[in-house]
Amino acid sequence: QVQLVESGGGLVQAGGSLRLSCVASGSIFSINVMEWYRQAPGKQRELVSTITSGGSTDYADSVKGRFTVSRGIAKNTMYLQMNSLKPEDTAVYYCKIVTSWGNYWGQGTQVTVSS
Repeated sequence: QVQLVESGGGLVQAGGSLRLSCVASGSIFSINVMEWYRQAPGKQRELVSTITSGGSTDYADSVKGRFTVSRGIAKNTMYLQMNSLKPEDTAVYYCKIVTSWGNYWGQGTQVTVSS
């Protein structure tokens, strides 16, 4: 059983910052890729950031220069530092891991940015 738990969401004013965390637990033998997605009301879920086991990162154009993804010393942990937040960043943010045994999702954490 694999479980992902996101935390760190909340309400923040435009221009503010939040740091999301994702902790994976359970029968995880190797995590190849960890990703953050987000889904705004009425919109499709979109990929926000990717970090590989080797530390390579990638970002959606809409967040480049503002968001930074990283992994903890314990490689089952991932963070998303979000700076200069905008109202359009409002969404439920989900953590996803890609392993040799399958893909797993967390339940999501709400981020709301007020103007």
